[in-house]
Amino acid sequence: MTGDHALWLGGAVTAVLLVASITSTVLKACIANGQPHAVIDNLIARVRSWWILSAILAGALWAGIAATFMLFALVSMAALREYLTAPLPASCHRGRPWASGLIMCVVCIAPIPALLMLEIPGYEGRNVFLLVFLVLVAQASDVLQYLWGKWLGKHPIAPIISPAKTVEGFVGGVSCATLLGAGLWQITPFSVPQAAAIALLITLLGFAGGLILSAQKRSRSIKDWSNLIRGHGGMLDRIDSLWLSAPVFYCAVWLGWARTG
Repeated sequence: MTGDHALWLGGAVTAVLLVASITSTVLKACIANGQPHAVIDNLIARVRSWWILSAILAGALWAGIAATFMLFALVSMAALREYLTAPLPASCHRGRPWASGLIMCVVCIAPIPALLMLEIPGYEGRNVFLLVFLVLVAQASDVLQYLWGKWLGKHPIAPIISPAKTVEGFVGGVSCATLLGAGLWQITPFSVPQAAAIALLITLLGFAGGLILSAQKRSRSIKDWSNLIRGHGGMLDRIDSLWLSAPVFYCAVWLGWARTG
């Protein structure tokens, strides 16, 4: 990644976080009147955590490919630990589910840093944007579904598995994140329609991945996988929108744009 690319990327992410911080502060003052408010306080905690998480990711990307792989290895280890140490479902009689944990937390997360290794003609030195595109769209969809659901949500989309998820939140979050992906087409090797289609795919798979892990949490009678990250729960709560979307995104880029010969 060149200096100009790094400056552009850092500026864009910082701008988004500043807007989120200002918005949450205004909401706290104008709607909550400075008093405790579950939704707004949760949003503020999430934004503060994202400042830290973004700084860690930016530092790893700046340090290079090896540091980025190391960061995601640590993410996988933390998520796997949460999965294996959480209470077992009542229906489980065969010990800890090592195989499913390794697949979700390690195998399916490995394609994220592996994006930096793809050889894409005419896109040399910019693979970091693919990683940012994936993470940003997936995480934005997650946050936007939460906000749309809290604002307009009336109809649960999966009441047994996750009562908090609503049709309105799903439609609003997926639509906005898809538009975000389309707007980021210039930092990718995709055209505008391709960026929109891939962003839509990421959001749909992210939702499915989150729903699967929500079902896992419900079967274990837990709300979050841990309290590692304030406002976010555990590491596994953060990668629930990535473990399905990351390998599919990697395969799509590899098959459609990378040099395979």
